[in-house]
Amino acid sequence: MEIHLKKHLPNAITCANLFSGCIGIVLAFKGELIAASYAIFLAAIFDFFDGLASRVLKSFSSIGKDLDSLADVVSFGVLPGVIMYQLFLQARQIDNVSSWLNFIAFLIPVFSALRLAKFNIDTRQAENFIGLPTPANAILIASFPMIINHNNRFYMPCLLNPYILSGLVVVMCSLLVAELPMMSLKFKNSDFNENIYRYLLLLFSAILILFFKFAAVPVVIFIYITLSIIQFKIANETIISSQQKEK
Repeated sequence: MEIHLKKHLPNAITCANLFSGCIGIVLAFKGELIAASYAIFLAAIFDFFDGLASRVLKSFSSIGKDLDSLADVVSFGVLPGVIMYQLFLQARQIDNVSSWLNFIAFLIPVFSALRLAKFNIDTRQAENFIGLPTPANAILIASFPMIINHNNRFYMPCLLNPYILSGLVVVMCSLLVAELPMMSLKFKNSDFNENIYRYLLLLFSAILILFFKFAAVPVVIFIYITLSIIQFKIANETIISSQQKEK
């Protein structure tokens, strides 16, 4: 009985992720964007713990991997797409353009699905990622309604501008499927040198969120991308240098 429960616990947590995403979609279509954003954060917590449970319990299965991707498409693809669509509706409407332009928001679930499909068959992503992870992209979008709700003077004009919103969608969709190495936040050990970039990200994130709260999220995502590029650039240079020495 205990073994049976251990086998299905990670999948049950994944289903909680999916359930959170479904509730968030309903809330987003009702215009309750703050609550919908919290649903993304809750789904991200479940997404973290289903992977942790799988590693701790050593309960890995092909159905678990596919179920996780299906749940992520809903929670980190469709839900942020609906939130972005609602932001387009709140933004200034352009005559004879916005009625079609607003639907560009749903490119987010399309490219999120492509990102997750690539992840499932790409053996290079066993330890790190290629392209921006869908949870990171979804959390970025989830921060937008909260920033607007707090009347942030720096972000507000951008987040309610249809042209800037369109540009953000294009950039985010591109990052999701870009051949860009991104570090995983999974700690295999506590070695400082091996995890220095993860520690730096956590340190910067904690400081920024402490002072700027949700307004810090876009900056944190930018730092995450920057640190990932630096990490893999240095790693590649080290490999090339060692190969040249061997010759």
